[in-house]
Amino acid sequence: MRPENIGRALGIGLRVAGRIIGQRLAGGGQNAPARSATTAHTVVGAGVRGRADGQAAGRATAGVARGVGGFLRPFRRIGGILWLEVTGVFFLLPVLVFAPKLWSTRASWAHGPNHRTFLLTAGVIAVFLYLGVSSFWRARKR
Repeated sequence: MRPENIGRALGIGLRVAGRIIGQRLAGGGQNAPARSATTAHTVVGAGVRGRADGQAAGRATAGVARGVGGFLRPFRRIGGILWLEVTGVFFLLPVLVFAPKLWSTRASWAHGPNHRTFLLTAGVIAVFLYLGVSSFWRARKR
């Protein structure tokens, strides 16, 4: 059974159950055989009407979804560009944080006491600089 069929069956079942409960509450003084006969007839008729109502509602929902999707398409594009730019800014923040450390350890880049710190800082800056610039580049291409 397909997922949309499961939802449709559950919706029809809930509507039928609601009608049965409403009829039983409204006709509380009737005898049991008369109630079960009218309920059985109502259930069959409600199932057929419920299916038609569900299909009409499904078509209407699909139309609304298509219309909303068409309306939001430009915003989705702009939102994607904005997301890439915000991500690029956050990737460039570690570059700004680690740049002073790189500058202070630049004298020991080859064989000084802070050689390892310089190399690690340069690596972190290189990775985050690449990620930030590539994020802005991808936003520009969109």
